[in-house]
Amino acid sequence: MSNIQQLATSAEEIANRLGIQKFDVYGSTVDETSVQVDQGEPKQVKASNRSGVTVRVWNHEHTMGITSTTDVDPAGLELALKTAHEASYFGVKEHVPDFSPEATAPIADYPEEKADPASVSELLDHLIQAEKELLHAHPAIQGVPYNGLSQRDSERSYLNSEGAARSEARSYTSIYLYSKTEEDGKKPRSAGSYRISRSLDQLDIQGCLQEAAEKTISHLNYEKVKSGKYRVVFSADAFLSLLGAFSNLFNAQSILDKQSLSTPESLGTQIASPLLSFCDDAMHPANIAAGLFDGEGTPTRRISLIEKGVLSGFLHSAGTAKRLNAQPTGHANIGAKVTVSPNFYHVFPGSAAEQEYSLDNAENVIFIDELRALHAGVRALQGSFSLPFDGWLMNRGQQVSIESATVAGDFLELLKSIIFVEAEPELTPAGVCPRVWVDSLSITGE
Repeated sequence: MSNIQQLATSAEEIANRLGIQKFDVYGSTVDETSVQVDQGEPKQVKASNRSGVTVRVWNHEHTMGITSTTDVDPAGLELALKTAHEASYFGVKEHVPDFSPEATAPIADYPEEKADPASVSELLDHLIQAEKELLHAHPAIQGVPYNGLSQRDSERSYLNSEGAARSEARSYTSIYLYSKTEEDGKKPRSAGSYRISRSLDQLDIQGCLQEAAEKTISHLNYEKVKSGKYRVVFSADAFLSLLGAFSNLFNAQSILDKQSLSTPESLGTQIASPLLSFCDDAMHPANIAAGLFDGEGTPTRRISLIEKGVLSGFLHSAGTAKRLNAQPTGHANIGAKVTVSPNFYHVFPGSAAEQEYSLDNAENVIFIDELRALHAGVRALQGSFSLPFDGWLMNRGQQVSIESATVAGDFLELLKSIIFVEAEPELTPAGVCPRVWVDSLSITGE
């Protein structure tokens, strides 16, 4: 997998021998090691090496067949090409997938940044120490039930019979800590934190455990909140969770399948407050796991989705772009069906706000740190949500943890009710986003 030219030559020779004129191959190799601990002892150690290729073949009738295999040597590749060719005669007749018109376009000059992997014992030592410090951060913290330290090396490649040949390699390491409290007469409280970096020696483990400790401790003194309408501030993680839950707004495949809140005619309409701008930017400097191309070989790039509240773009594969008279955007995933998914969100202020707000002096404001049960509480096709959350009631710089509550509303109305987008961004697994203020949402207390 590491030598794209060798793979391309081998695929071309096999295809010629089989009489196949049109094909493409998407491949990946992932080496991953992860550890978990429990009370100072290793709980789980996992290591895996996963390699595979997905092969598509078009026949003289212009229908396409697809197959996948983990056998990436020449014999496995030959069998995959042969199988895909046989399957092509049973392929769909309408909207047949095709090569991306940008599969041979230049891609960004992005240096491969692979790091030497740390040993399992190093990973365990760092995670055990982090757990120990987190447990000692406060007497009420009795456990870190969810934790993990993992490192991943990945290689990806794409080639086709028209001369496309791309490859890239990446390394990154991540840590997750989620602590839980136990106190007599009180409900257990919990909070977590996440960090990612190129390598173990660059990973901000101290920052991760400090954030997890501070959040957990801040939830110890909790109170009930009265039900009603509140001004709400979403953390970066919470707001991006909502955007992800309603990503059908921007997904061209969902729009074509009529499984979206948008239609092709929605482009150019005002769907949010002018204070909000939002794009998908796989090449954002903060995106450690950046991919240079998608499963069809289309280069990834910055795609504007909302500009000052106006819906400005959709996420496309080559097929959806062709059907909607647009350009592919680098968001295709190859499989039995080509799907479209986001890469890395970037939310930032749009128009200048007439008034700025701060949690330091805000009165009776709900700060939502993390949304829960998105799989159950989101009705993506109706645009509504009702979700439990972790957060605080903020009053002139004083924060009181909320015992138990849900936030509910309509997502499109929420977008139009944004009154302030802060300037300072925060990195999350889904992207980069500042805190977002919404004028009024329904909060239901216990």
